[in-house]
Amino acid sequence: MKISYRQKLFLYFSVLFVLFTISIIVFERVREKKYKTQALEEKLEAYTDIIHAQVFQIDSDLIPKSFWLQTILPNDLRITLINNQGKVLYDNSIDSFYNLNNHIDRPEIIDATNNGKGSHIRLSNSNQHKYLYFAKKFDTLYIRVALPYNIQLQQVLQPDNVSLYFILLFFIVFLFFIHIATSKLGKTIRQLRDYVLNSDKNKKMQLQFPNDEIGEIGSKIADNYFQLKESKRIILLERQKLLQHIQVLEEGICFLSFNRAIEFHNGLFIQNLNNIIDYTTNDASIILSDSKFQELQNFFAQNNIRYFENIIHIQGKIFSVRAHIFEDNSSEIILTDVTKKEKTKQLKQEMTGNIAHELRTPITSIRGYLETVLNQHLDSAKQKYFIERAFQQTLVLSEIIQDMSLITKMEEAHSLFSLETINVQYILIKLKDDLQSQLLSHKIEFNWYLPNNVALKGNSNLLYALFRNLTENVIRYAGENVKINVSIFKEDTEYYYFSYFDTGKGIQDEIHLSRIFERFYRIGEGRTRELGGSGLGLSIVKNAVQFHGGKIIAKNRKEGGLEFLFTLKKEELERWLSPNLE
Repeated sequence: MKISYRQKLFLYFSVLFVLFTISIIVFERVREKKYKTQALEEKLEAYTDIIHAQVFQIDSDLIPKSFWLQTILPNDLRITLINNQGKVLYDNSIDSFYNLNNHIDRPEIIDATNNGKGSHIRLSNSNQHKYLYFAKKFDTLYIRVALPYNIQLQQVLQPDNVSLYFILLFFIVFLFFIHIATSKLGKTIRQLRDYVLNSDKNKKMQLQFPNDEIGEIGSKIADNYFQLKESKRIILLERQKLLQHIQVLEEGICFLSFNRAIEFHNGLFIQNLNNIIDYTTNDASIILSDSKFQELQNFFAQNNIRYFENIIHIQGKIFSVRAHIFEDNSSEIILTDVTKKEKTKQLKQEMTGNIAHELRTPITSIRGYLETVLNQHLDSAKQKYFIERAFQQTLVLSEIIQDMSLITKMEEAHSLFSLETINVQYILIKLKDDLQSQLLSHKIEFNWYLPNNVALKGNSNLLYALFRNLTENVIRYAGENVKINVSIFKEDTEYYYFSYFDTGKGIQDEIHLSRIFERFYRIGEGRTRELGGSGLGLSIVKNAVQFHGGKIIAKNRKEGGLEFLFTLKKEELERWLSPNLE
């Protein structure tokens, strides 16, 4: 059975006061008995003085003539005269007192020898009766008197019960007031307890505290607790908003505890980290040990600097690394891809020229072929040849226009794309069937390693275009005897993290890696339009990834070949779609 705080408090005070009351009662009764015993001893001492006075009035016939004293003394008073050597000279309760043992070792005689007088309650060795003895030493003898220690004498020495009744009454009154006081305090505490428990269950209750200091304290505690709960609720809400905001930031961010343990990081931090290091990982703590972040690690080893910033150039991209140490020695690391920010201006300037250049080539070819047919007298075979060449260029021009239209649609009319639940493996199976002849002709092995249940909400045409353009890019540029591998290296509640790589040539100059997703960007004239393509394939890939709420990067593999790391969101995409997809 659980005891309430009020019951505990009442029990503590009651036990304490019981002990105090018992101590007072014992003390008072012992002291009262002592006073009564002293008073009786004083009376017995007066008897010894009377006897002594009478004894000195009688000469040689002392003993028999002193018998008359019993007529003025109590009838039951025992009188004993003992000389200095302990021999009994007279005892009115013993007929043959001459034969009594020496009394020099009796307790009351010993006290009288040492202190002049002494008393003791004991059983008589002479007649086996219990007495209250009192002895007093005079010059030539000891005079001892004794009263039978019977019920009457015990009652005389018994303490008065009036004080006991008064103390018990006071004890009861005190317990009553303790009960009242602890009841008020217990009621306040009980209300506070119920208030706290109900607040955890989102229930409200009306508080009724007593109008005293305890009530004021209870009201203040309740108000403070309400404010604390409200503040905690607001902080949790703001924390959720902050974490949601961090997840969609354009910066990779990681929070560390005071002892440099990883507390939280968003997906972009891992993505940027994987783009810098030479291997794929989802462990954010690698940034504290990998050699590419040596300057950051040196910063954390110092104690007098609170802010750090550095730039890393790698894989044709530019990353900003910032760190800040807070007052409690916890810290944050911000890993940002600033390549786009620094090159946006250059891309805008080149865009117009790229479009004109890409359209000029097929249009110029078409014009030249048709002018030749119109202005020269050609036989039917040559006319057919030039017309066919012109037709091929119109196909190229049509492909460019279709790809540009698809990109524009993804950027400005994304709502026109229907959404459905898609199994990624079905997309890859269809793609492999469609490109089977090209894969065989280039001796390319296409494999994927995905769980059977990898499904997401998206547009099947865009996902097909995403993987098709990546695969066609391998067919055109990676060379022969190449392997393609598609896998998922990480999964969380919102995203799948894909890796698409080939074992081909890769891109020799990493400076191009940051620009391969630009429209019409070509690495070199050696990879010209002779290999086909509109120059928009990887731009379509990037926009398809962004349509599905993800991001994509490209990097050279240490083992050789090119690797694309991208994320695809699992669930509904409406709130992630932006009218300005890149």
